[in-house]
Formats: sequence, C-alpha cells, structure tokens
Amino acid sequence: MNVVFLGIGTNLGNRENNLKEAIALIEECIGRVVGSSSVYETEPWGFHTEDEFLNMAVKVETDLSPSGLLGRILMIESLLGRLREGRQYSSRVIDIDILLYEDLIIDEKSLKIPHPLMQERRFVLVPLCEIGAETIHPVLKKSVSLLLESCKDKSKVKKI
Repeated sequence: MNVVFLGIGTNLGNRENNLKEAIALIEECIGRVVGSSSVYETEPWGFHTEDEFLNMAVKVETDLSPSGLLGRILMIESLLGRLREGRQYSSRVIDIDILLYEDLIIDEKSLKIPHPLMQERRFVLVPLCEIGAETIHPVLKKSVSLLLESCKDKSKVKKI
C-alpha cells in the first residue's frame, strides 16, 4: 500500500458536512483513512471572499497509482458538486489536493506531487503537521514541522 497525504478544503454550503462526505468517499473510492487532522477555519488564500474555509488533512493508504488517485479525486469533487471554472482560486464546495504521495516527485502538466505550493500555505501545513510532522518533503528535504516553522504565510488558521 502507498501512503498519501491529502488536503481537503471547503467554503460553500454546509462545510462540516462537505468534509464528512469527502472523507466517506475517500474511504470508499481511494483507500483506508489511517489518520485525520483536526478541522481548521482559515482565511481564503490567493483571492478575496467573505466565506472562510474549513481545512483538514488526511493520511490514506491506497493501492492506486498517482494518476489513478487524481482521477478518483476529480470524481469525488464532481460527485460533491464542485464545478471547475478555469479560475485558479475561487470559492468551492470541496477541494481535495494531493499533498504527498510516498516520496514521489511528479512534475507533469496535470499532476504535480508534492503539491507545489504546500510549503507556502499555513492552512495546509498546520493540519498536515498534526498527522505527518516528521514526514519529509521529497524536494525540499525538510520535515513538515520544519516547513511550518519557516512558513512566511501569516494568515489565520484556527482549530475548531
């Protein structure tokens, strides 16, 4: 089994329920969730909206390939009502990102692992640190806890 870390976020609709449904579908379609962080309320990153996000991270064991994993994530987002509109940053019912997949490094147009901006985002690092603090970023060669310590992002990330 491969160990992957996923980031999950939502800022539209019933946010708590969106997270619960996403986790249930991850269990059903991707693999066993072996760890999950607390839920955090966070400010939007990269765009402005009044709707704050709920974010969390999960650790999953899967036998899917990286591209297979991406396909299942896109399917889950679609099932939960996510409409991809071309704009990179916008409000969304659900967003599931592949943060880390074992120690793989993939840099393709449609798939980038590890997530290329995770080290710049507290809303990713804080929950990820809860379940994978000592996990090493395969490109930066630093643990998640060290990435959080050196993160310049000062946006609000509040445990709820």
